[in-house]
Amino acid sequence: MAAIAGLGALAGLMIGCIGIGGVVLVPVLHYAGLVPIHTAIAAAMMGYVVSGAVGTFVFGQNKTIKWDMAPRLWVGALPGALAGALASGVAPGPMLELSIGLLTAVSGIHALLNNHDQQQLETSPANASLTGARLMAVGAVTGFGSALTGTGGPLVLIPLLLWLKQPVLIAIGLAQAIQLPIALTASLGNWATGTLDLGLGAILGLGLAFGTWGGAVLAHRLPRATLQRVVAVVLVGVGLLIVVKLASRMLG
Repeated sequence: MAAIAGLGALAGLMIGCIGIGGVVLVPVLHYAGLVPIHTAIAAAMMGYVVSGAVGTFVFGQNKTIKWDMAPRLWVGALPGALAGALASGVAPGPMLELSIGLLTAVSGIHALLNNHDQQQLETSPANASLTGARLMAVGAVTGFGSALTGTGGPLVLIPLLLWLKQPVLIAIGLAQAIQLPIALTASLGNWATGTLDLGLGAILGLGLAFGTWGGAVLAHRLPRATLQRVVAVVLVGVGLLIVVKLASRMLG
């Protein structure tokens, strides 16, 4: 139990600091032989309820959440998360593993490729072309992808917002705010399908709470470019390891 709480704290630190980190929960829980992949996804989503609340509070206190954009993202994210959770309950395990591996690796590669643009992204104004309809579409994609794979909203949302020319701190702040509604909705869907382990989710949530708080504080004090580079390398490595292990198992 202490190891699971520690894993949650590590993931929370990454989530709070650079917005990407929840992706490590499902692979470690599953590949360490602790729980089946569907149970790992459901427990992780429950834990993100806590990390989303903590991250939103700290980033909100620092005025780095654009509240004019967040509600439109929520409108799309809620139905997307419910659909993703229901799909996750019946999706084949190998398909989920492949999705998680690819999401992990692509997220890390994207972070590495964009690391040199950090200063420009942080000082540039938000892209005004993001209409309400586009934000709702982004929210729907984020909600579905997050709930389907148990990776959390930030992993999907941050690359999308950076591709849409949003400053990195705005992207991280919105990623914190979108976690809570996605996690709540997905947890209801996972509970309905019988894949939610409340005890495991509570332990992860406890670790995520402490980690996210510390990471969110660090995010406003330390250079994110260096932190993003380190985490990006880890994400690429984890993602490739998942894909390779899955391929070797299927071919062998």
